[in-house]
Amino acid sequence: MRPYICFLIMFLASGVLCVTCSSFPTKEVLNSVFLFCKVWALTTFKEAIYEDPHLVLSNWNALDADPCGWFGITCNKERQHVIKINISGSSLKGFLAPEMSQVTYLQELTLRKNNLIGTIPKEFGMLKFLKVLDLGMNQLTGPIPTELGNLTSLVKVNLQSNGLSGSLPAELGNLRNLSELILDRNKLQGPVPAENNSSFVAKIHGTNDSRTSVTGLCGASQLKVVDLSYNFLVGSIPKCLEYLPSSSFQGNCLQEKDAKQRPIRQCGPQSSRSHQAPSLKHHSFKDAAKHQKASKPAWLLALEIATGIMAGSLFLVAILTAFQRCRSKPAIIIPWKKSGSEKEHLMVYVDSELLKDVTKFGRQELEVSCEDFSNIIGSSPDSIVYKGTMRGGPEIAVISLCIKEQHWTGFLELYFQREVTDLARLNHENVGKLLGYCRESSPFTRMLVFEYASNGTLYEHLHYGEGSQLSWTRRMRIILGIARGLKYLHAELEPPFTISELSSSSVYLTEDFSPKLVDFESWKMILTRSEKNSGSIGNNGPACLLPNSLEKRHLDIQGNIHSFGILLLEIVSGKPPYCKDKGCLIDWARDYLELPEVMSYIVDPELKHFSYDDLKVICEVISLCTHTDSSKRPSMKEISLMLESKIDTSVAIELKSSSLAWAELALSS
Repeated sequence: MRPYICFLIMFLASGVLCVTCSSFPTKEVLNSVFLFCKVWALTTFKEAIYEDPHLVLSNWNALDADPCGWFGITCNKERQHVIKINISGSSLKGFLAPEMSQVTYLQELTLRKNNLIGTIPKEFGMLKFLKVLDLGMNQLTGPIPTELGNLTSLVKVNLQSNGLSGSLPAELGNLRNLSELILDRNKLQGPVPAENNSSFVAKIHGTNDSRTSVTGLCGASQLKVVDLSYNFLVGSIPKCLEYLPSSSFQGNCLQEKDAKQRPIRQCGPQSSRSHQAPSLKHHSFKDAAKHQKASKPAWLLALEIATGIMAGSLFLVAILTAFQRCRSKPAIIIPWKKSGSEKEHLMVYVDSELLKDVTKFGRQELEVSCEDFSNIIGSSPDSIVYKGTMRGGPEIAVISLCIKEQHWTGFLELYFQREVTDLARLNHENVGKLLGYCRESSPFTRMLVFEYASNGTLYEHLHYGEGSQLSWTRRMRIILGIARGLKYLHAELEPPFTISELSSSSVYLTEDFSPKLVDFESWKMILTRSEKNSGSIGNNGPACLLPNSLEKRHLDIQGNIHSFGILLLEIVSGKPPYCKDKGCLIDWARDYLELPEVMSYIVDPELKHFSYDDLKVICEVISLCTHTDSSKRPSMKEISLMLESKIDTSVAIELKSSSLAWAELALSS
């Protein structure tokens, strides 16, 4: 009902004008009505936004009769109509208000790279002057409204990187002026529409109605740029679109050889239905079997359970027998040849049970999710880190080990398994979550799949980003989050877990700047331990090695605590831990850490304000963590308690802080 309030007001206003047209200036009254509708629609959009971290909508004032000066708003020369709304990359969280359709003369709506949720309102189909619709890189869901096919003025549509589902509307073929259609990285399904339903029906009945002459995307004759990649589209590419590059259709479930497509198991039943007809018979047989299985009598179920128990007992006996034989060395389970000579080889038992509770991903699945492994976000001599997006799931970071198959040993395989199971048990809000692993032989692949934190590394923000993004309060929250994560790893897990190389590069930040500890450098430890064990092999013939006889994961708790102290110093100072000219950061800072009158010299000059009380606590913790005698360093449990009890990161404290902190510090020194 709300979208029609303006129409009601306009109707009443026109009625008044008809009765008393000699008393009122008609044009002025109608302009006032249009102005009211315009301001009302824009403020309704603002009300639907529940989070505006950069305060870009702060000057959108409902009492202001002229919105042409509002942020992101462009009006025509006469300042009568809003013709552009462009608010990109502002981290807005909220919904798209249907009332936006009342901004009647809108030509461009660009809300790219925000965090908008919900659906695209079908009322947007009323914006008949709209030329550009860019809602890409948000979190919108639901179908693409068929009503968008009414916007015949549209030249560009960009809805990429959302969660849009459903089929691709054939009505988009009505957009005769459309030259750019970007819909990649969504969850769109079904065929690429070449002909619409009405045209199809007309053909069946042998009629030739001019109203049904528009044919799907083939009707959009001006299309020059199309990107439908990384969806779940099925069928084949329409002939009218074959002029487009194959990359426009890759990462789907199409029956195309040239365009790289998803694996069949990722495409689901819809894809299989799009293939040959015999599959229907197969499915019906499957369904019948399922139905028969579901209706089994109780006695048959009991028999199956008893059989399963007997088989499990026999399997257990076989395992124990194999273990006994392995201990006495007469029998070998799986041979791994040592690279030295053909005679020397090591027998290694690869324990597949270790990974039974961890999700296994296929290489092709990850390749599609990571855009052909082209989206590299990090690298080292030992590994490459890719970013990707899983179907219907989170963004992911995929770590691929850089090692050739001929250099892969039985020890490495065992350490890989051990590392996967060790990482899989971690479950804390400030620790990166392992989603699964990939292990394939052709091509040789060993990968770990983590949940991705979208704001990159702390190192990037400290040394390459904008200083204003990391305020003092935000830095304190990051410090507390890292401390909680380390406390969980050191004190709440059994056995404990440590980060191989704790630094600002191993701290990833989520969208709201919450820290996530990720052990991406664990590969180095795997390689080191494997080399150590391989070098200790004697020439006394084959030996049998079980996983539990391997060296345990190296626990360097004191090393983590020392690194945490350096990390705190890096966060508050904004300086890298090591500088070529000045040497180690901690050596530079020691002269300031324990002297209140000069303590402020370690604070990042990019910061406009800071809390002196917080700084004293941080400096104290840095001194304790970097004590030369490791036995005198406190545990992470003690450190976390100290920080939690003395640092206040509430909103009230953040608002209270001001640039006067520097003046107060000068007076107190």
